[in-house]
Amino acid sequence: MYTVGIIGLGLIGGSMAIDLKRRGFAERILGVESDPVAAEAALTMALANELVPYEDCIARAGIIVVAVPVGVAVKMLPDILDRITPDKIVIDVCSTKEQICQAVKYHPHRPQYVSTHPMAGTEYSGPWAAQPGLFDGRACIFAQAEESSPKALKTIEEMYKVLNMRPIYMDPSNHDVHTAYVSHISHLTSFALALTVLDKEKDEKHIFDLASGGFASTVRLAKSNADMWVPILSQNRDNVLHVMDTYMEKMKAFRDAVAEYDEARIRELIDEANKIKKIIR
Repeated sequence: MYTVGIIGLGLIGGSMAIDLKRRGFAERILGVESDPVAAEAALTMALANELVPYEDCIARAGIIVVAVPVGVAVKMLPDILDRITPDKIVIDVCSTKEQICQAVKYHPHRPQYVSTHPMAGTEYSGPWAAQPGLFDGRACIFAQAEESSPKALKTIEEMYKVLNMRPIYMDPSNHDVHTAYVSHISHLTSFALALTVLDKEKDEKHIFDLASGGFASTVRLAKSNADMWVPILSQNRDNVLHVMDTYMEKMKAFRDAVAEYDEARIRELIDEANKIKKIIR
């Protein structure tokens, strides 16, 4: 069993803390949380055995999990690697990989770092959003795994196996392309739809009364936290712009068909989109 230090006890870090303790991988969880309100909540919810300063977490934990927004993680990770001893392992759980891997590419302690992205989450954030079983059955991306030491990689593979995740190994740049398509664009379209509705429907009661399940499920990601998503979209800028351009082309195809009363073309586009049913059930 390990002493696991988790820097950032939000949705991902907090949920990881719950299951690593409950399933016997972690003997002790050391938490680092800079926000006083979130820190108090994390203690009340017993997400960690104790909350400690950043330096103490690095000194005492055998596995250090960086679960902060990627803009912070890119700066924090080299500092952590500067401080660790050879027996420690460091991972991150960020949603973009290319810049963070590049930031430590030539660090002498790079083999002790394992870059991961557990593909799980909700639209909620903070310790209050943490929940058991969040990762069950989901994929975990290991980016640039060949740069990690075999011992570090095996240990973190075992950790994610305890979380009931299936591993996928990818190059960091390919990871960022694929997440732009399957994750980042979903959030952007949800943000845009929320803005569209809020701009045109000034009567909030009408939104509440008339919004069906379809609208609610489509727009739920618009509740996601800006502190997390601003750096993700900034770091993955080029991939996100390409996906947005493609999305707008498809939206224009629908617009043109609707404007021209072209029901055959509308049906054709919908039938084409329905092919996603073969992939996502």
